[in-house]
Parts: sequence; structure tokens; C-alpha cells
Amino acid sequence: MMTASEEMIAFGPVPSRRLGRSLGINNIPPKFCSYSCVYCQVGRTLTREIGPRTFYRAEQIRDAVAAQVDSVRRASEKVDYLTFVPDGEPTLDQHLGEAIVLLRPLGIKIAVISNGSLLWRDDVQTMLENADWVSLKVDSVVEETWRRLNRPHAQLRLADVLQGIERFARRYQGELCTETMLIAGINDTQLEVAAVANYLARLKPHKGYLAVPIRPPAETNIRAPDEAVINNAYQVMSEVIPDVECLIGYEGNSFAFTGNARQDLLSITAVHPMREEAVRTYLAKSALGWEVVQQLMAEGEIKEVEFAGKRFYVRCVKG
Repeated sequence: MMTASEEMIAFGPVPSRRLGRSLGINNIPPKFCSYSCVYCQVGRTLTREIGPRTFYRAEQIRDAVAAQVDSVRRASEKVDYLTFVPDGEPTLDQHLGEAIVLLRPLGIKIAVISNGSLLWRDDVQTMLENADWVSLKVDSVVEETWRRLNRPHAQLRLADVLQGIERFARRYQGELCTETMLIAGINDTQLEVAAVANYLARLKPHKGYLAVPIRPPAETNIRAPDEAVINNAYQVMSEVIPDVECLIGYEGNSFAFTGNARQDLLSITAVHPMREEAVRTYLAKSALGWEVVQQLMAEGEIKEVEFAGKRFYVRCVKG
């Protein structure tokens, strides 16, 4: 029998613009991270940390994910990746590498979406070496912009972060991708984009993703650049990176139903705010009505947020 916290470890699968049908692994509780990015869909960081430690045992993660995979397969749903995409930075979990090894017998590719800020540590590099697919965040290579946008832990230095990412890129044998989030008025100038592109070229990523905010961000004044700016950034990066892809569209409403609608909604919205149409599609699939959402809102478990003219439902962060 899993505890309430263990039930929140695995969720989905959810539609991913990068990984198809992604079964999420939430190995970090809200919200422990090395950054407090202004655009984070989970909200502001409650506790900024840079030292990996124990949140869950690797066996707890394996058991929670195995149970979710079993439920998903019994529901005839498809899973393309098991993805560590938690409420905070996944490499703060000192058991991440062990958990990846324990998940191998499930026979599903394993991905980790990291901000890359701790890769100056050799132990963190070792944690990630057995993942099939790793994405690293590089929003800016300018110290002032990086601090304004990612709001890192006070002890982090951008030079150390960038050098660590470069060392990992040379070492890693899996599929390495990068992601750059463009925010209007912060890191979308020609000089900023060109500097990021030149740095990414040294990493030689399998693919470089350009993203813009499509879900409610931590700060209310955050918005995406206009189409001309996004296109310019794409062209600049494409000159030095063979494969660049823009993540600027909605990923769709195909969220999996595992048989427990309440738990599914809580697990998904904890790390993945759901648009209203996605929630309605999900409830229709499970033959349930909108009263499920109303009850969760009345209990203070989820809240309604508007962003870019759309209504989203997000898990409330306790504390």
C-alpha cells in the first residue's frame, strides 16, 4: 500500500511535445529547486538548494512507477518514455541514478528534464549517464540575464554551470537535447540569442528546442515574444545547430485515464497545469462530470488560473 506522497510520484502518461506519451516521475516534492525561474509553471521556489539529498528511496520511485505503468497498460494506454520531470530540479535527488537503473526492467526509455545547474558536480553527471534522453536548460549565457530570468541559488555561478554542462555533453552517450525559454524583454534580443546559439553549438546537441510560455508562469508580467522575434531566434540557432525545433504550440488533450480520476488530476496538475478543454476531455473519457473539479477546488486541492486567454487548473502548493 503506497502512502499519499508516494501516490504523487508517478502520473500520466501526458502528451509531451518532445517525447510523445510521457509517464511523468515527480521525484522532487514542491518546490525544491536550484532555480526559481520567472516563467516556471509550478510557481516560485519555496526552498532553493544545490546539494543532492534524499526525498524518496529509489525503491519507492520504482514501485510507484511500476504500479502506474501496470495501471496504464491495463487501460490499454501507450507509454513512450518514463520522464523525470518533477516539481523541482530532478538532480537534487541523490538517488536519481539508482532509480534509473531500477526502472530499466520495465523496458521503457528513460528521460530526464534538468536545468543543468548542478552538472559542475561529478556525482550529478554520474546520476544522468544511464538515462536514454536528457534535456538541459540554457536560457542565457549572460550572467545578469541568467540571474534575472532563472533566479539561481546565491552560491551558483554561471561560469561553473556552463562549464559543467559542456563537460557532461562530452561525456554523455545518450540523446542530449537543450531547451531555451524565450521571454519577451529579457533574453530575446539578437545579442542574447546569438550568444546562446554559439554556446549550444559547442555542446553539439541532438536537438535544440526553443520554447515560449504556454502555461501560467510564476510571475504575472511574463509573456512570449512575438512571432517575428521567435522566427529570428530560430534562424540564428539553425545556422549553428543542425536540428532546431520550436515548442510554441499546445500539446493536446490526450491525458491518460488510469481508473482513479481524482488521483490522476491531482498528480498531473501538480507538475503540468491542464487547460480547461483538456480537463473536460479527460472527464468525458472517465465518464465523470465537472463536479469532480468543483470538489477539488472547494477542498483547496486545485485552483483556476487564467493565462494568455485560456483557463488552466493547477495543483495548489501546500505551505
